Amino acid sequence: MSAPLYGQVPDQPRSILVYVGVDLVGDGLMKLPFLRALRAAYPAARITWMAGIGKTVYAGILAPLAQGLIDEVLENPRIGIHWWELLRRPLPGRSFDLVIDTQRRVLTTLILKRIRHRIFVSGAADWYFSDRRPAQRPPKPPAMIRQMFELIALASGAPARPDAPLHLDPAIEAEAERRLPDGPVYVGLAPGAGGKHKCWPLEHYIALAMRQVTAGRQPVIFLGPDERDWEGEIRDAVPAALLPLDPEATPLLTIALARRLSVAVANDSGAGHMLAAAEIPLISLFGPTSPDKFAPMTPRLTVIRAQDFGAESMDAIPLAVVADTIDRSLKA
Repeated sequence: MSAPLYGQVPDQPRSILVYVGVDLVGDGLMKLPFLRALRAAYPAARITWMAGIGKTVYAGILAPLAQGLIDEVLENPRIGIHWWELLRRPLPGRSFDLVIDTQRRVLTTLILKRIRHRIFVSGAADWYFSDRRPAQRPPKPPAMIRQMFELIALASGAPARPDAPLHLDPAIEAEAERRLPDGPVYVGLAPGAGGKHKCWPLEHYIALAMRQVTAGRQPVIFLGPDERDWEGEIRDAVPAALLPLDPEATPLLTIALARRLSVAVANDSGAGHMLAAAEIPLISLFGPTSPDKFAPMTPRLTVIRAQDFGAESMDAIPLAVVADTIDRSLKA
């Protein structure tokens, strides 16, 4: 998704600063492809990730996933908030070959430009403050990750490709193997979401799990902390189903378990982005939210939209369509 560039592509930078405001768990999961693409574009650079006005999960729960992708994390240095920051130089004594500004608030961009740098890339004010700009100004991509990919493409002069490997602790992968041993064909089902309006009906997920049992496959149900009250109903309806996540399970274990699946189905949810990080075939169900904006980025993604069946509500998606899509994915 590269665009024509103005000027000559700079030499490979040795130091890169990426600015974000704050990263919650959902933000961190959605930005993983950006991290992988940035490292793939600049394998030898020292990459500093700065959450200017808050915390970042890359210094916390997702720090193990960022190993090899980020070299340094700066949390909450209070940079990019007040106009008087323009009167001083942020991060005094430091300089970077490349600064990537992932936000679009003009004041914050002006403050970040005060950091010593060689190349500055930002989409704020239609790229006005950026050292590298699209030769043509196409509409801003609706998906945040596509907008971030555009920053990499402009900086490097090549399409952004999230090819850098994602590393997991061998102990976590061993625990995932213990919970999902080799042998069965595992089909993952993640029935939850941050809002009930984004959930395909639970009875459809239960029926889908029962179909997998009948087909000789092993359904694996992924429940988040807010969905624990569904566990009894699922176990009663599908005794053969596996529910491998305990309430204390981390996103890292979820991703490790997902790597052992042959295919998975999820709503527009954090769990869907965790399954996507495993790069397995993923069937993503959408209704009131837009897949153009929120669909996970993964190489083997199938999106099923409720609107294609005459309504916006999730219950418009037919069970048979999802079941057939699983079958086709496994045959492929």
